[in-house]
Amino acid sequence: MSTIIEFKNATKAFGGVAAFRNVDFTLKPGEIHALLGENGAGKSTMTKVMSGVYRLTEGKYFFDGKEVDFGSPAEALKAGIAMVFQETNLVPAMTVAQNLYLGEEKFFNRLRGLNIQARQFLVGMGFQVDPTAQVSTLGAAHKQMVEIARAVHHKARVIIFDEPTATLTPEEKRHFFNLVDRLVKAGVAIIFITHALEEALQVANRITVMRDGEIVATGAASEFTRNSIVQAMVGRNLSETLHGSAKRVPRGYGEKVLSVENLSCAGLVRNSSFSVFAGQVTGMFGLVGAGRTEMAKVVAGVMKRNLFHGGEIRLFGKSVRYRVPRPAMLDGIVYVTEDRKLDGFFETMTAGENLQIGELSETANPLSVVSMSRAKELVADWGARLRLKQINDRARMIELSGGNQQKVVIAKSLIQKPKLIIFDEPTRGVDVGAIVEIHQLINDLADQGMAVVVISSYLPEVMSVSDRILVVKRGRVVEEMMASDASEEKIMFAAVH
Repeated sequence: MSTIIEFKNATKAFGGVAAFRNVDFTLKPGEIHALLGENGAGKSTMTKVMSGVYRLTEGKYFFDGKEVDFGSPAEALKAGIAMVFQETNLVPAMTVAQNLYLGEEKFFNRLRGLNIQARQFLVGMGFQVDPTAQVSTLGAAHKQMVEIARAVHHKARVIIFDEPTATLTPEEKRHFFNLVDRLVKAGVAIIFITHALEEALQVANRITVMRDGEIVATGAASEFTRNSIVQAMVGRNLSETLHGSAKRVPRGYGEKVLSVENLSCAGLVRNSSFSVFAGQVTGMFGLVGAGRTEMAKVVAGVMKRNLFHGGEIRLFGKSVRYRVPRPAMLDGIVYVTEDRKLDGFFETMTAGENLQIGELSETANPLSVVSMSRAKELVADWGARLRLKQINDRARMIELSGGNQQKVVIAKSLIQKPKLIIFDEPTRGVDVGAIVEIHQLINDLADQGMAVVVISSYLPEVMSVSDRILVVKRGRVVEEMMASDASEEKIMFAAVH
């Protein structure tokens, strides 16, 4: 079979430091090629070269047998290469339909016709998204659906998916993989970057594993097992520590830190009540749209609860009502966002500058300024604690891998010395090595007496890190159980029925 994409001895460097080096890679028409590796391994940078975001520093790039050097994503898209990025690149102020057909507008646009056309297209793909909705109002999962739909709409010959299923429910994943199957049968080549190794083994024809900017293994998917992939990715076996294969004894109840009674918010949260305790990890599970994130945001002051009949929030027994996050943060409540690109950091600043902003947020002094020397101290300290990998101290956040961006967001929150920390999808788009590190950090925080809440759509994660599990459905906590009494069947039954 001929190749549609080929790299020969390819290297991409930033400031003299190689993100990947001496790579030989091929992609064939009509195949699903899974590209795996830890965050910082070079896989996202490699696909960004393919899609025209970056240019190679050395080596050759062939598309359909011809050497190419795309200067922009528009050039690559015109040639037939589309990329669905891990962090969505939609225009927030536009509707779903407008984003879907962006760049194809006619001189006169009939909005109603555009919406009907978009609705038919989305329904045909199995995505239940309102084409008239403004993108800024969508959750992460629905934004991802629009990104996927836009790539398919362009009829690309190569589609690169970077963590496409991270925000999708099991039913939505089924629709997505059915769609991928249809694309492959039509001759479209798929590059599939994922940290869900089971998905890669299940759907890929070939698998390539990268580590430290180099390809360390490649071959037919049937030649790999989960353990062999993990060992190739990290150089060691993590199967016993990832998602807690060994049952542990749940922690008991400490002091009641948070008490929520009859919380309501704009129809998204409906008369929900729950409590959070010190020295314990409280897991929150529910399907996309269940209202878990909205509950957390109301508690942390990111969203406002209803003015009348909005319920009550008590922190250490004291009734509180936050209209913005700062008072909540000063009282010891920190929310680690699920959308790190939108809400988690300043992308044109360095990791150290972002960390110092987290530190400065504790003070009320408006004259406080970012100090380069202090930023370097913070990034050295927290970088060592969280094993942060970056090209150099001057690297902007946008140049870091998704996992390293997540570590900076977590560190920026911990600098604020919280008493209650809420992690919303803490390992979304994070590799297996970093997952273990983040889970260990969550456990360490609870062991130190902190109240920890973990919101996750991934059941094995909820079960492995939680001492107590709250199941959310239609804006309410409908079930509470200790982790020792829980099973995947019990939790999913409560979330669905």
